[in-house]
Amino acid sequence: LAQLVEHLVYTERVGGSRPSPPTSPGRVPLFPTLVFLVAALLGSCAGMADAQAEGAPMAFRVARLESAGCGARCPEVIVADGVIERDTPETFLEFARKAALSPRLRALVFLNSPGGNVVASMELGSMFRRLRIGALVAGFATAGGVSGPTVGFCASACVYALMGATRRMAPPSSVVALHRMSVTESDASGQAPWRRFADTHLVTVLARYARRMGVDPRLVVVAESLPPDKMRPLTREEMRRWRLATRSF
Repeated sequence: LAQLVEHLVYTERVGGSRPSPPTSPGRVPLFPTLVFLVAALLGSCAGMADAQAEGAPMAFRVARLESAGCGARCPEVIVADGVIERDTPETFLEFARKAALSPRLRALVFLNSPGGNVVASMELGSMFRRLRIGALVAGFATAGGVSGPTVGFCASACVYALMGATRRMAPPSSVVALHRMSVTESDASGQAPWRRFADTHLVTVLARYARRMGVDPRLVVVAESLPPDKMRPLTREEMRRWRLATRSF
């Protein structure tokens, strides 16, 4: 994984090579109409969440990718770790404004998330596309005084954020998994809460978003056909066939 990342941050191909979509990145708006359409379809639950997405909200930071011989010239990457919440896109936008000042920053995000808010994930993916950022499903940690990549996890709504990246990679050691969207609702009567799932209109909108990002929309159909509590890891062949991610250059 470390050798793969080192090659990725030094290559000039990030942001323009396969599996970039046929749509010109410049034509994808920062906040696509599709995102607002999803919010309208969800009504008062504007932001269908993944029931299994738990943990700290997604945080962004710049990390130095250390390797032998680079010294003060070691490249920097973006690390995105945690649950994608409603305000995550705005948090990332503010982070990006400041991080862009670093001359060593590469257009690469280490994406590690259990999922979260679907609408926010689409917005975050659209920002990745507008800024021509590539994504690697991986974590980032420091051990023994050396910083570098670790095994990553991108599940449920995180997959929609991943779709927006101009180049998407999932190393063999990392996991990308599908999960059916749902939100838990209750009313003032105190009755037991119930779960609401995406309707056919929302599934259509998400499939359209996937197509715009260069991903086979059948991936969305498969995700929304899963049993409510089943997490389905994708095989390397499925990620290749649905044009979601590759494992090598």
